[in-house]
Amino acid sequence: MIEISPEEFTERHAQYAAEGLIYPQPEGSPLLEFAAGGRVLYLLDRCGPYSARAGAARVIVNGVLSRWERAGEEQESLTVVGVSGLEGVGRLLERPRGSVPTLVLQARLTLVLHAYQPLPDFRPGDWISFATEPLLHGFIVTGTLR
Repeated sequence: MIEISPEEFTERHAQYAAEGLIYPQPEGSPLLEFAAGGRVLYLLDRCGPYSARAGAARVIVNGVLSRWERAGEEQESLTVVGVSGLEGVGRLLERPRGSVPTLVLQARLTLVLHAYQPLPDFRPGDWISFATEPLLHGFIVTGTLR
């Protein structure tokens, strides 16, 4: 199980939140538009709907891995695929313990990524090439920063 509740997930992973900018949410849309790391991401608002205020914020960007392997290069990259998927290369910051394999990667911004299959023995500092399934999730740690 990836989460017990959005509140529990947010508390458990708050230290991995990315800093960025939330844009105003269009009426009727469950997606947050979050700009961080030089990219604009569309995230399923797991704390809302409509609880996010536009402005600077810290948001946990969470996705499910569809592909992972040791990277041949040691340079952060991040590409948005489709409406709400990612692919890139990142440096492993941490492997939090839990029932679902989890990687915390730094790839232009901090990402909390889960896999439904066992992961190799990646260690902090390893460079990992990855792709996620759409739809990315967003958990708001703080609203507008002042």
